[in-house]
Amino acid sequence: MTQQFREVFPADRTAAINAAIEKAFGGAKVDDVHLLAGGLSAAPVYKLTVHDRPYVMKLDLSQAPGPADPSEKVALAAQAGIAPALLYRNTESGITISEFVENKPIRSIFSGEALSRKLAEAVKKVHAIADAAPGDDLKATIDHILAGFRQTNILSGDIPDECLRRYAEIREIYPWADTDKVFSHNDLNPSNILCDGQHIWIIDWNTAYVNDRYIDLAGVANFFIHMPDQEAVFLQAYFGDDLDDYKKARFYVMRQVSRIIYALMMLQLAAKAKPADYAHDQDVAGVFLKDVGPAIGAGKLSLATYEGQFMYGKALLHEAVQQMRTPRFAASMVLLG
Repeated sequence: MTQQFREVFPADRTAAINAAIEKAFGGAKVDDVHLLAGGLSAAPVYKLTVHDRPYVMKLDLSQAPGPADPSEKVALAAQAGIAPALLYRNTESGITISEFVENKPIRSIFSGEALSRKLAEAVKKVHAIADAAPGDDLKATIDHILAGFRQTNILSGDIPDECLRRYAEIREIYPWADTDKVFSHNDLNPSNILCDGQHIWIIDWNTAYVNDRYIDLAGVANFFIHMPDQEAVFLQAYFGDDLDDYKKARFYVMRQVSRIIYALMMLQLAAKAKPADYAHDQDVAGVFLKDVGPAIGAGKLSLATYEGQFMYGKALLHEAVQQMRTPRFAASMVLLG
């Protein structure tokens, strides 16, 4: 590795990176290196070019072997055919090297019912992974996110108050203790779902652990499934003959919980970008997901900025409240209760 490329990597990881590249590529020359944007994980991710072919190298913090080891999750997902093929992993150094997926906009490849089926099949592959990676209790995790949001004092008023009040009702009746849990990705947002033109691949497995299956189902649906017929195909493709009214109700309620989780996380990120005494715009009623979502997709709003985080957080919160006012939500709560 040349001096030019060494300067791209953290100095304290150079020896381990050299060893990884030697092992993965047999000493072949690295032609190019680029730092890629990461997901929720703070681990840096790089695109390597070797012999004119791209690869991805991720530098996690060192982990002791065990079910929570990030590289173990990546290896299992790769074996299941839902994560890109893994060329190299080292638990002690926290380094993994995988195939690079030349991502194409998934909606340009699949649309309508075909997209619904493909996404359901991808989630089923995730949930079929045989792993027992422990994770935090879901209800406790949401409680922690709620506490963090309240401490920011970034947003208040009728809609935020109604949202939190309705979530408190969900919290009381949702079957959190259900033991029918599966290995879950837990952050199936569009940046973690890649398409090479034929297959769907899922990346960034640091937050994966055994969890409520409806977290992944709701997360995918909130980003990609927007029409009743698409939802019907999505749920049928995932559950098959086991689909019933209870599962539909639980899915619908979790869609709102997922929106609330992402909303509060976005708002907390936005709060960190401004001084504690900053006067945030309190309008939520005039902010709609149907407007903000396309603006983000078109690049007019960026989730890397205060404005994008704040507007998206408000839009998700407003959308959750609108959905929780519907007869379908009331009927779903009855079925769960």
